[in-house]
Amino acid sequence: MAGRPNLLAGETLPPKPSQRRSIEKQLRIKAASLAEFNKRGYANASIGEIARQADLAVGGVYIYFRSKRQLLLVLMDELLEGLNRLSFSPNVGSDTKNGIRKLLWTACSHDLRYLGAYRAWKEAALSDPELARKQQAIQKWTTRRLALLFSQLQQIPEARPGVDIHGLALVMDTFFWSFLSDAAKLSKAQLGQRIDAAAHLIHHGLFCDD
Repeated sequence: MAGRPNLLAGETLPPKPSQRRSIEKQLRIKAASLAEFNKRGYANASIGEIARQADLAVGGVYIYFRSKRQLLLVLMDELLEGLNRLSFSPNVGSDTKNGIRKLLWTACSHDLRYLGAYRAWKEAALSDPELARKQQAIQKWTTRRLALLFSQLQQIPEARPGVDIHGLALVMDTFFWSFLSDAAKLSKAQLGQRIDAAAHLIHHGLFCDD
């Protein structure tokens, strides 16, 4: 399968920090940005407030990121890299529904760390055609990953024959992006309910009813 979209292609990034103190400053900027983006969205987030939360001067932010847009790109690229490293192994054991649920929780536990970035990204893409194209590439990639997982799950003897794997992957990918949009407003119990619902839908789509 083709690799994940590289959101930083063509970006002129400042040199990566190598000293411990500089690395810690960059991490503080990223953490402050996620909080600011989650609270205010993209347009209303400011480098000044991000710098204040990171306990830095505004100029200190620009040492590591050339713009608010570049900062958002870096955060979203980290989100994709984390997803890319996740193992979507179909080794779900004898309890396929619970195995699918565990896979979904693993993926979502990573995504939830970047809710602020996704909220800002979704907003920014509405007025930035280049970001909108990048989002289309992201969703094609995540749909392909789901389709590969579903194809592997369909090899289990109890799976339904003739399932439209690509169609199911499209539907569930849309579900997960919608879920990510709403997740900041959900309680832990509600998050669990959404994950349970997704696991049920996937299991029902791929496997014969008990």
